[in-house]
Amino acid sequence: MALLTDRALNRATLARQHLLRRSDMPALRMIEHLVGLQAQAPYPPYTGLWTRLAGFRHQELADLLTDRSVTRLLLYRGTVHLVSAADCLALRPVVQPVIERMYVTARAVREVGDPALVAQHALELLEKGPMTPKELGEALAERMPGVAPRRLADVSRARLALVQVPPRAVWGAGGATRYATAESWLGAPAEAAALPAVIRRYLAAFGPATVADVQAWCGLTRLREVTDTMSDLVRMRGTGGADLLDLPDAPRPDPGLPAPARFLPDFDNVVLSYADRSRIVPELLRKNLFLRNGIVPGSILVDGMVAGLWRADGGLVTISPFRPLAAQEIAELDTEGRKLAGFLAAAGETPDVRFATPAD
Repeated sequence: MALLTDRALNRATLARQHLLRRSDMPALRMIEHLVGLQAQAPYPPYTGLWTRLAGFRHQELADLLTDRSVTRLLLYRGTVHLVSAADCLALRPVVQPVIERMYVTARAVREVGDPALVAQHALELLEKGPMTPKELGEALAERMPGVAPRRLADVSRARLALVQVPPRAVWGAGGATRYATAESWLGAPAEAAALPAVIRRYLAAFGPATVADVQAWCGLTRLREVTDTMSDLVRMRGTGGADLLDLPDAPRPDPGLPAPARFLPDFDNVVLSYADRSRIVPELLRKNLFLRNGIVPGSILVDGMVAGLWRADGGLVTISPFRPLAAQEIAELDTEGRKLAGFLAAAGETPDVRFATPAD
């Protein structure tokens, strides 16, 4: 069994994520390659695409949202993700058990009674058009008096694939969250993807990886029963003894390949989608990135590893490194940071970069 060093694992991951070199592929293709981007907040996916695509512009994603080529909904790990229309219909059924486990809890069932009845009422209400969570919850409470409207809306969102419709998440437009059913919004029925195909797609974007990594990404369990039947996968050994799975023809570049400075947005899946995140997040720095309030802020990559945080205030990008940086590292981050500031700055704002300490 081949041995994969930590650095080789890191470079393979960066290659799959297009963080070694920006790609010329269209934004829709990148979204599908990544099997979606985490999108709790509406705008981080714009930065996630910018850092991976050459020449990416806000309007490209805005157009995909408004023409319904992509959409946002609860998906992996019960969190909101931006995915293509096709993946919305194919992947939401796959992770439906995860979402129901998180949101249709025993307490929720005690409060609402029959979750299937809640979903049926919600379907009938949404046939009239998109609704905000507040509107949906209050309308459901009229049909099911005595139940908290928010709980009814949450159960509906878990039992049904409800997408957030534009102008929510459209750059420069904004708007309240409004729900529609995925099938009505996208004009096609849902049909669950096969688990082996989903696992192969994960490996294409995040591999090499362990079964535990795949499960951490999607929230499903007992996937070893599936991977054990996938004879086409390559088996390798990590330096810590981890059993790694991979696609036979996936890129595994020279570990000595330099990795450029990169800026990852809040909640980027490359730092979240592993049981063992040490391939990209140094173990001693985990507490600096995964904050107690549940927020995973934007981070910087130096030599392929998380080395600090960044935030944007208008056109000003502030970089807070976790360690002293070499002059060349500062220069690379400054150059890349100014490009990012230019991408994020509104009309009339002057793009700029400043370096601070994490205490700032």
